[in-house]
Amino acid sequence: MIIVSGFKVFPNEVEDVVQAHPKVKECAAVGIENEKSGEAVKLFVVKKDKSLSKEEIIAYCRENLTAYKIPKEVEFRDSLPKTNVGKILRRELKDIK
Repeated sequence: MIIVSGFKVFPNEVEDVVQAHPKVKECAAVGIENEKSGEAVKLFVVKKDKSLSKEEIIAYCRENLTAYKIPKEVEFRDSLPKTNVGKILRRELKDIK
């Protein structure tokens, strides 16, 4: 769980919305430190379509999520770290600086 200005944000909520975007293959949301709100949402995205941009992801989130759930950072990756059964390892992503 990510605590943004006292509000609870569940990573699955953000991921489910972003995953519905037609240009997104897979994604993972983690909490990162933020001076203003304590924590903020950071999104790791694997593109399905090379033309996908950070601005497009943020705009899509603005349409479908409450303001405090919108990712402050978006990072594109070629793949996401996973367990043997295919579950995304959020802790590994959170440790990446």
